[in-house]
Amino acid sequence: MDGYRFTNVPGYPASALGPITLTTALANSCNTALIADRDEVPMTAVAAAAADLGLGAVWDMPVTAFSDSVPDTVDSDTEHAASLIGQGRVLVSPATMAAFAGTVAQGAPVIPRIVAEQPVPAPTGTIQPSEAQALQDMMRAVVTEGGASILADNPGPPIIAKTGTAEFGTQDPLQTHVWMMAVQGDLAVAVFVEEGELGSTTAGPIMDAFLTRARDLSP
Repeated sequence: MDGYRFTNVPGYPASALGPITLTTALANSCNTALIADRDEVPMTAVAAAAADLGLGAVWDMPVTAFSDSVPDTVDSDTEHAASLIGQGRVLVSPATMAAFAGTVAQGAPVIPRIVAEQPVPAPTGTIQPSEAQALQDMMRAVVTEGGASILADNPGPPIIAKTGTAEFGTQDPLQTHVWMMAVQGDLAVAVFVEEGELGSTTAGPIMDAFLTRARDLSP
């Protein structure tokens, strides 16, 4: 595409190739399946969906937290394809991803705050119950059959999660930011490692340890 080659992550399972469902694509982070729909999913729709999930909302907190940027226009087919897998000019922060995960789990926009009593702006996004349920099911499949399988045996309430990697820099091979967001019970968490291997192998163990420790410290 414009001379740029998109691939799936190293070690992508052969069982998730060919005609697959969206759930399987999300569970295994199938980049090629998502960018194949670039002609069916305009950037205006991507930006609108992001806003409905609370990305780009106004946060009034006593600490600095970037609330994300999802463009509604692109300059090339390559940039469009990259945006569909969360790369290109799509920008997010750990706070954004934790709020996103919480929104999916709650089925309503979650606005971050530092203390429970802190007032927050009214949410601007909306998410339909059917949309929330579909995302919950897909994020659960990430744990039961996909990249966050390290969380499958974590005790406690069922976990929903999503892994992520984003290439950056000019080295060959490119360096990668690695991510994982997850929800267990009423706890929504995002793990970001500035330079790592994959969301599953680098961020996954950190998330597993964090959820275990958080549960141990719960009253």
